[in-house]
Amino acid sequence: MSTSAARPDQFASASQRFPRHEIDGLAGTSFKHQHLQAILADDAPGGFFEVHAENYMGAGGPPHAALARIREDFPVSLHGVCMSIGGPQPLDKAHLGRFKDLVRRYEPALLSEHLAWSTHETTYYNDLLPLPYTEATVTRVAAHIDEVQQAIGRPLLLENPSTYVTFRESTMSETAFIRELVKRTGCGLLLDINNVFVSATNQNYSALDYLSDFPLDHVGEIHLAGHAQQQDDEGELLLIDSHDGPVSDAVWKLFDTVIGRSGPIPTLIEWDSAIPDWPVLKREAAAAQLILDRHSQASSREKFHASA
Repeated sequence: MSTSAARPDQFASASQRFPRHEIDGLAGTSFKHQHLQAILADDAPGGFFEVHAENYMGAGGPPHAALARIREDFPVSLHGVCMSIGGPQPLDKAHLGRFKDLVRRYEPALLSEHLAWSTHETTYYNDLLPLPYTEATVTRVAAHIDEVQQAIGRPLLLENPSTYVTFRESTMSETAFIRELVKRTGCGLLLDINNVFVSATNQNYSALDYLSDFPLDHVGEIHLAGHAQQQDDEGELLLIDSHDGPVSDAVWKLFDTVIGRSGPIPTLIEWDSAIPDWPVLKREAAAAQLILDRHSQASSREKFHASA
């Protein structure tokens, strides 16, 4: 599989502070501070950990001490949530500078942000808001991605959103929009399969069709998460990307399909509220690892028979 994803050995330097850890084909979890001692005491804690960049933009203290301890033994994925790459205004230079400093400080194996916007002038929203898919939006988002990649000196993975509305002015599909961004910027992609399922259910289209049209060759990381079920104002089913429970059976099936097509890709279990004890989160990651390993073994057998 060809991918734009960053790899640790691509960016190693004489000033490297942490050990190199491979991340290919591994399943990981969101890192929560309350799990630190359980992780350190675990004989087989798992593959890698992902953190939200904005939680570590202070200069020091317990959060950095915990992350530095994790980074010694595991690969880390740095996931931004507030860059507002899809916003109409220029990127916040101070925020981008802090993000760049974190990249230098922790040398993450993977870096990602969202195809979304979350700021307007001096207002900062808690939600990751969707975009109209137009030529003007492509141009603006591509310029923002270029600015981020230039600042950090390496590729960024862009995450597909979960959506609850569509825009009349959109002139292209979400997958076509994403392909154009990859073409213009050389960025990689973070495929959030739960977001695909949530959006497909809410917008009444096929998640499998979406994935068939998604540029899997550029995916460097996958996210899996739980979602909540609600009803909209008309009594119809509405899914919310809540990250507060286990991965649903439907999302596991989509994940199995994607890995069967793409081969093993670093995969993260996101669980950001109603956080369970460490063994529960670890079991979710172990379930993802089983699927990754099964397809890796199948791919190896196919290559062996092809060369025999």
